[in-house]
Amino acid sequence: MNPQDILRYVDSLHREKNIDKELVFSAIESALQTAAKRQYGEEADIQVLLDRTNGKMKAVLEGDELGEDQIGRIGAQTAKQVIIQKVKEAERDSLMIEYREQIGDIVTGIIGRADGGVATVNLGNVEAILPRSEQIPGEQLHAGERVRAVVFEVRATGNRVRVVLSRTRPQLVQRLFEQEIPEIGEEIIEIKSISREPGYRSKVAVHSVDSQVDPIAVCVGYRGSRIKAVREELAGEHIDVVRYSDDPEILIPNALQPAEVEQVLLCDMIGRAIVLVQEDQLSLAIGRRGQNVRLGSKLCGWDIEIMTGGELEEQIERAVGGFSQIPGITEEIAQGLVEQGYLSYDDLSVIEPDLFMEMSGLSAEDVDRIVEVAETMAEQAEEAAAEEKRARRERDQLQKEAEAAGIAEPETPKAAAAPAENAAENAAENAAEKPAETEPAAEPAAPTEEAAGEVPAEAAAETTEGEDSAPSTASEKS
Repeated sequence: MNPQDILRYVDSLHREKNIDKELVFSAIESALQTAAKRQYGEEADIQVLLDRTNGKMKAVLEGDELGEDQIGRIGAQTAKQVIIQKVKEAERDSLMIEYREQIGDIVTGIIGRADGGVATVNLGNVEAILPRSEQIPGEQLHAGERVRAVVFEVRATGNRVRVVLSRTRPQLVQRLFEQEIPEIGEEIIEIKSISREPGYRSKVAVHSVDSQVDPIAVCVGYRGSRIKAVREELAGEHIDVVRYSDDPEILIPNALQPAEVEQVLLCDMIGRAIVLVQEDQLSLAIGRRGQNVRLGSKLCGWDIEIMTGGELEEQIERAVGGFSQIPGITEEIAQGLVEQGYLSYDDLSVIEPDLFMEMSGLSAEDVDRIVEVAETMAEQAEEAAAEEKRARRERDQLQKEAEAAGIAEPETPKAAAAPAENAAENAAENAAEKPAETEPAAEPAAPTEEAAGEVPAEAAAETTEGEDSAPSTASEKS
């Protein structure tokens, strides 16, 4: 092979494919060595070296340097095929390194194909894919359009690199903020936390290192210009910018805006925050289908439960009464559990035994038995709640059929007529008939969806109207 041709080939690959020259030289040496072994035998101890400055080849066989005539016998065609393979591998490895370093970063490309499923995006030196699961719900992508996304995954498939993009990850919101808000790049403002439900709403907690700079006003921009640019890129997704604080009692009310919070009760042992609001703020705090409280929980890292003062008192009373009836738990221990945020059998079933022993003074055997009883009662309460849901669905279906048939009041089946409270009470009564060592006699605050921070169907329906009529957040006001 002509030394000058080798040098031109290496330089061309370096400029056109952005492959390091040393990788190309190494690939060619490996290819020539493979071809030489086919010429002199697979067991032959042969090394082929290329001079990086002049492109000349040197071959050493069993410690003796081969002459030019011997080197010339190395199969040129075989070497060429191996070189092509090695160069493809080097190009793949170069792209792998390039895009793996960009995981989590934003890239811009042109949509090549978008047929409602996987979209292909041309990034210049590689064709990436944007799966349907990583596209913003309801967003329409069209061929030829420019699109911005974050690099989500990079993996090798044969000699090709598979780059997977995403437009649903919270990193996309952060990178767009960094592009639109110079103060973030200058480290005057810091994004501390992001929670997102793609296509619907995001919450961004920001902090300013300069007390003279209002982080919310800076992120929103003059007349909302900056936040508007981010929203447009995210297909109109609502974005709430809230002020960050190291104090959860300050951060949690900020995260639940625009709802007004009366009090935050932190239960450190189980990572729960009980947030008390007025009755007229309940739907707004929970949000449509529980969205506001879900995003707030993710933003703060606390399991947030929204309730009124009356609901809290009722749950505390039920929990103390129910826990006190478990053999081995005194009223004093029950009060201590409630003060730490344990309000249901489900909570008690996951308590750390060591912590329970420390706060109650009970033995390990007593604690294990109590936890076992709590697990049993939690399962019964869950079954009762599931039965109520099933009965409610049947009742709704009968109502629809009756309306379609023109019947005013359909006959309600017995299973559907029993409310959830009766189902839970029946489960507790059945458990009470069993030996005291295995099950308690009463259910405190049953771990229904309401107790877990989920929104019941009725509250979700009420929230739709309440949220729409609520005052705007900081991002929307600006």
